Amino acid sequence: MTNNDILKKLRVALMLRDDQIVEILELVDFRITKSELGAFFRAEDHENYMECGDQVLRNFLNGLVIHLRGTKENPKNPNDVLAKHKAEIPKKETSKERPEFKASAKDAEKGRGDKAPSKTGTAAKKPFKKKPASPKIQVVEKVVYKNGKNKK
Repeated sequence: MTNNDILKKLRVALMLRDDQIVEILELVDFRITKSELGAFFRAEDHENYMECGDQVLRNFLNGLVIHLRGTKENPKNPNDVLAKHKAEIPKKETSKERPEFKASAKDAEKGRGDKAPSKTGTAAKKPFKKKPASPKIQVVEKVVYKNGKNKK
């Protein structure tokens, strides 16, 4: 497992954004830009991929300890810090349909005023009734083939 893999797994496990990782590295006076950080998270065959060195990972881990635990003078509870990270992530809607593609109500035409309401509204529809089962009709007839041979 490479340093890049470790950095990726920690980012996912702790729900960290790139700007938060930059702030964590600044806690130990290590300056890095978001673009340099993004190069660590790229695929290995990408042209802008960069190998994460031992120094970067060491400084990130040291900064992570300060970020989660705090200092001796100002200690923190790591669970509170992780809960704060989780709360910062925007919640996704539980609805399966995207709101901009929801169908409009059938009665929307009634409130328009320039047209009479259509007769195909929900009140005009008849309930669906199942038809009784009919006997199967044989589609293909039985055919007797005559291939020129007389059997007698």
